Amino acid sequence: MVTPTEDPRTVRLSAVVMAGDRGAARTIRGESKVFLPLAGRPLVAHVVEVLQDVPEVAEVWVVGDSARLEAALDPLREHLVKPLHIQEQFRNLYENAWETYRRALPGAGPEGRDPESEADRRFPILYLSGDLPFATAQEISDFIQQGLAKDCVYAIGFSEESAVEPFYPKEPGDLGIHPAFFNISEGRVRQSNLHLARPGDLVNRHYIQDMYEHRYQKQLGNMIALGWRIARSESGGLRIASYYAVLHLASLLDRAGFRRLADRLRSWVPTRRVEDSVSQLLRGSFRLVITSCGGCAIDIDKEEEYEAALAHFDDWRAMQRARAEELYGPPALAGRAAS
Repeated sequence: MVTPTEDPRTVRLSAVVMAGDRGAARTIRGESKVFLPLAGRPLVAHVVEVLQDVPEVAEVWVVGDSARLEAALDPLREHLVKPLHIQEQFRNLYENAWETYRRALPGAGPEGRDPESEADRRFPILYLSGDLPFATAQEISDFIQQGLAKDCVYAIGFSEESAVEPFYPKEPGDLGIHPAFFNISEGRVRQSNLHLARPGDLVNRHYIQDMYEHRYQKQLGNMIALGWRIARSESGGLRIASYYAVLHLASLLDRAGFRRLADRLRSWVPTRRVEDSVSQLLRGSFRLVITSCGGCAIDIDKEEEYEAALAHFDDWRAMQRARAEELYGPPALAGRAAS
């Protein structure tokens, strides 16, 4: 098993690709989205492949339907340079994340073990979605380095709107991806599907399942349901829920075209306030990490997004690779993964 050091420059950690299809997971065309074919490979294979070039990643775990994952990823195995573990999924995202962490701990057996020491509790895990066809190794590496430098219990990635704009439709009728954004005082940001966590140190980690189940920002019912749960939760829950309400109201106004009013509202929710509120809710230090490339912020949640990815895959992948090299230089481990 991998034992990461404390120096962010030399850390080697486990990456867990979330590819489950139970609970609140969505399907596209009646199919679990991670198995949708794109450029001759299922989406999840693109994620496993790019992780081969991330220097901070020492081993890769993929949690989901193990039989289907074995079949989908078997063609990659001869090209892989890092251990690949397929883990059968559990009942929901929370269990998938926690139980895979228990198995990734140093010295854990097939059934895993609970964290026992300070080293176990500080053991970091990179979690990422299994439907990120435009992720680059450099963006993932940048996120890990920033997250480790913040020395927090849980870091989540975001990208600014400017990094995502190249995926927008170029003209009416064109296929493109225009995701929803969070509006905070520093600007409009999109969650980038990257999570760096020390699960053993996260006291209220069960709230992450609530956030996942109510994650779709465009659905008013989801916003209200999660806000109500937050308000009834820990001490200070009402204050936290009020920030959450302002955050989502600003996003609703923004999408409705009331940009000036949205900007005024989001000025009440700076990054630090978001971080402090979530830290209080989870009872563990929480930080936002901004990466500049944008590819990890483009996931496939709807059929029209899948159609856009099919139509523009080669161009968008080339665009992201060029953008990543411009920002960060070539991948540190380039050429070691499958092409």
